[in-house]
Amino acid sequence: MWSWVAALLAGLLSALLAQRRCFPYFWRDALFLTRVLRYGARLEIYKRSGRVVTVVDRFVQQARRIPDKPFLICEGQTLSYGELEERSNRVARVFQSAVESGDTVALLMSNEPDFISVWFGFCKLGCAVAFLNTNIRSRSLLHCFSCCGARLLLVGAGVVLDLLEAVEDILPSLQEDGIRVWSMTRESPRPGVYSLLEKMERAPPEPVPAERRSIRCLRTPTLYIFTSGTTGLPKAAVITHLQALKAAGGFWAYGATGSDVIYTPLPLYHSAASLVGIGGTIELGATCVLKKKFSASQFWHDCRKHNVTIFQYIGELCRYLCNQPTAENEKDHRVRMGVGNGLRQDVWREFLRRFGNIRMCEIYGSTEGNLCFMNHLGKIGAVGRSNFFYKLIFKYDLVKYDLVREEPVRNSSGFCQHVQKGETGLLLSKICSQSPFFGYAGSKQLTEKKILRDVFVKGDSYFNTGDLMAEDEDDFICFRDRVGDTFRWKGENVATTEVTEILGLVDFIQEANVYGVQVPGNEGRAGMAAVIVRPEHTFDGKKLFDHVLKELPSYARPLFIRLQESLEMTSTFKQQKFALVESGFDPCGITDPLYCLDYSEKSYLPLTSGVYDSIMSGQRKV
Repeated sequence: MWSWVAALLAGLLSALLAQRRCFPYFWRDALFLTRVLRYGARLEIYKRSGRVVTVVDRFVQQARRIPDKPFLICEGQTLSYGELEERSNRVARVFQSAVESGDTVALLMSNEPDFISVWFGFCKLGCAVAFLNTNIRSRSLLHCFSCCGARLLLVGAGVVLDLLEAVEDILPSLQEDGIRVWSMTRESPRPGVYSLLEKMERAPPEPVPAERRSIRCLRTPTLYIFTSGTTGLPKAAVITHLQALKAAGGFWAYGATGSDVIYTPLPLYHSAASLVGIGGTIELGATCVLKKKFSASQFWHDCRKHNVTIFQYIGELCRYLCNQPTAENEKDHRVRMGVGNGLRQDVWREFLRRFGNIRMCEIYGSTEGNLCFMNHLGKIGAVGRSNFFYKLIFKYDLVKYDLVREEPVRNSSGFCQHVQKGETGLLLSKICSQSPFFGYAGSKQLTEKKILRDVFVKGDSYFNTGDLMAEDEDDFICFRDRVGDTFRWKGENVATTEVTEILGLVDFIQEANVYGVQVPGNEGRAGMAAVIVRPEHTFDGKKLFDHVLKELPSYARPLFIRLQESLEMTSTFKQQKFALVESGFDPCGITDPLYCLDYSEKSYLPLTSGVYDSIMSGQRKV
């Protein structure tokens, strides 16, 4: 008998050693996947039982459970769960006769408590809410209304005059279309603009009937979040209740609890701040510290002041923190976790060295996408983690991609080809009942452009992420690059087609080709444009500066201009960018005239070798 026991123990020990050697992450993967499956099972119960519980429903539940607990801290103002519940009820009461269930309303608001009050207030009336990027202007702003069908616009109080100025050019068009414009002010700041605050204060705080917001299907749209794409103008990604609930589970999956304090310095019109940040805070019953605008110099002070334990980031944010002067109390804080995306390896290591052993949790996923990766093990440089079980649930593939033709490589049978382990390929995610793709509001063509069909067999369909990724031997997913016409700068996606169209409105520009170039010490790619000047015209740096300042957000303004006689085209008559990207902006290696954006002189000035050297050394910031 004892020999059997000894043999059994020896066998178990051998199995354990073999597991640690061959599958070192098995138990940690299993524990994490169990949490994900538990959350997913709850969503599946919602779908099957007909008892649909949305993010707003979860907020109402938490407001009843912990009404006095601080929910939101913003710029010295603290709102409890109960107080924000009442404030959102007042918003709903004001508009309960003005909108109907199924209507869409648009918010043009900076980070402020009433962003959430208004968002939830309209959701309680059964409306879908469109989050407008506060950086967009004129034509792009008008386009946003046409594609999401919003019938009402509410402008925030945070920078109401600046935001109303952005609307002023299109206000007559909005009024002609019957779109009512409201502002978070006590008095109307413009003719034809209604004020909301006084009406809110007079409105009763009791909730409208819950039936008003009830839905039968989790796939009902609840938000429209705008994302730049290769089509140029912003696209309204359809966010369903199902997607919002999935995003709200992000913090919980990483092990966060209701005792955590979450610091969100990202704009609420981004899905990271609204869906993951606010939604995740609600799911936990935690507290969110909302920063109006990110400040590297105030970041750690805010964290210490509010006892922050988790913060949200994008790659640029962490680099800005690392660029701050060294301080003696850098590790004097309670932050234990950072959740975000786009963290470069070098910044990651420096961040941990400077600020302590903080668990950095990368999440990969686009606003409209149907796939998410989570680097729950914290491996530096990886955006996500996969394994055998994950692949059984979430169907994704990396396929060979032709950078010249800008399309996946297909074999003689017309099907895509898998890449080998460690090889870079285009990330595709299968569209199925478990991973639906809801696309964009407006033109069906925009949605169709993101779908690849007949990928591996006739009739299948995959969401094209537009990202080049690699999966190593240990199943870690690493980001390599973006394809198409979109690049990232200052944490934002820049659609080159939109910038090209804006530049084309300048009278002396005949044609423009916009692309991104790498600048040492900076995340992403800086905007650059190769331009052909019209015959009998001359390049006017002052006029171009004034134009881009008015028409483009700061992150989309080309930092460098290259004057050319002609633009290179591909065999399919597409603008060729690869040679331009490779040559960069070095005046010593480029014979074409080069110019650089100069805010101090309010013009595009000649890019000399001295200016170039100062940029490359980091003395001149871009």
